Amino acid sequence: MRSRYYVHEPERAHFVTSTIVDWLPVFHTAACCDILAGSLDFCRREKGLRLYAWVILENHFHAVVHCDNLPRVMADLKKFTAGKLLAQLEVERRTWLLDLLAAGKADHKTRSTWQLWQEGYHPQAIYSDQTRLQKIEYIHANPVRRGWVASPEHWRYSSAHEWLPGGQPVLRCDLWR
Repeated sequence: MRSRYYVHEPERAHFVTSTIVDWLPVFHTAACCDILAGSLDFCRREKGLRLYAWVILENHFHAVVHCDNLPRVMADLKKFTAGKLLAQLEVERRTWLLDLLAAGKADHKTRSTWQLWQEGYHPQAIYSDQTRLQKIEYIHANPVRRGWVASPEHWRYSSAHEWLPGGQPVLRCDLWR
């Protein structure tokens, strides 16, 4: 994955953002959101990814994460989810979206028909508890700012559910250490 963004301090947690090519609305169905959430969970269980907060929106996701090899895990996550999401778009017969993903493919992507993710994931190191809390609040407030829900915990594909008594989160987060 070519990118001008790098993890310079792998010992720190990072705020990351991954965006669909041309900001196309891939995550409009539960099936597509579940693919990404399931992949994040797999990376937690099998690849050492610590997930502290997350949200999936229609064309991107944000997360606060930490991992010994964050660049590798993010590359694996995006590669795996791209294949699964493209197959799901075919099942959903969203050919108009597949056509746009083909048109948005970077010229150097010669081994594929489509490009789902923009390159990079914009890692921003987190240096303080204040910054960590600010990023988590930003993540959880995204659906509210867009006017989709009245309160962060009403958005199904978000870690805001973690703090609800008896909440049923789609994906559990790790405790901050």
